[in-house]
Amino acid sequence: MATKRITEDEAVASLEDGMTIGIGGWGSRRKPMSLVRALLRTDLKDLTVVSYGGPDVGLLAAAGKLRRVVYGFVSLDSIALEPHFRLARQAGSIPEIVEWDEGMLQWGLYAAAARLPFLPTRSGLGSDVVKNDPTLKTVTSPYADGEELLAVPALTLDAAFVHLNRADERGNAQFLGPDLYFDDLFLGAAAAGRRFLSSEKVVPTADLLENGTFHTMKINRSMVDGVIEAPNGAHFTSCQPDYERDEAFQKEYAKAAGDPETWKTFVDTYLSGSEADYQKAVASR
Repeated sequence: MATKRITEDEAVASLEDGMTIGIGGWGSRRKPMSLVRALLRTDLKDLTVVSYGGPDVGLLAAAGKLRRVVYGFVSLDSIALEPHFRLARQAGSIPEIVEWDEGMLQWGLYAAAARLPFLPTRSGLGSDVVKNDPTLKTVTSPYADGEELLAVPALTLDAAFVHLNRADERGNAQFLGPDLYFDDLFLGAAAAGRRFLSSEKVVPTADLLENGTFHTMKINRSMVDGVIEAPNGAHFTSCQPDYERDEAFQKEYAKAAGDPETWKTFVDTYLSGSEADYQKAVASR
């Protein structure tokens, strides 16, 4: 089978304005940051992002690329509120904000991956989630219980980005940390042709099981269209066990949000060049 290896820039070159992009990972943990940085280097705009959000959402908000965000939260974990996203919300610079319960987000991705229009759940009922999103509908169980349930619509994606610890060149991939973070659902909910997986290291297929059992192999080649070898590609988020979150860098990132000139210096230093330039700048700190 032919290799699926590509670069970050080749991956984002297939995207168009207005698309819906799912970004895997969780908060400030194992985010596909090298792909997010590649997205920042494009002229793409009016994007919808679906995410258990972290700096991926914050960076895209700061760059003015977002029209809509569907999220369960947007956090840096050790810093509770993602500062760039908070500023964007306060300024009203993102036209549409859709804040769901975390379980609803999972259910919406699962519905899309299963090619269903919606899935019923109790999550969100009796909360302001429904009040704040009047597009949500309820359904009545057709069985004897007659229970009213929330119908979570499928979150069908035009493209998906995820980052795993190891992968082969065909798209089989492995997580070695404590959690998959629903990356399989993001890939399953995306349209074929735009499912991109970055990995700390691309290895021969036979080497994958040397790192962990088959339980760590939740991503198979039928779910992936492009594989990017991206060492340190999740930086500054964590990618356990390969590395922890770069707390000092994250604090620098968050602090820079508070002042336009400081943020400009941050962008000039870290985000104005290629991925190789970013990694070099990080290493030279």
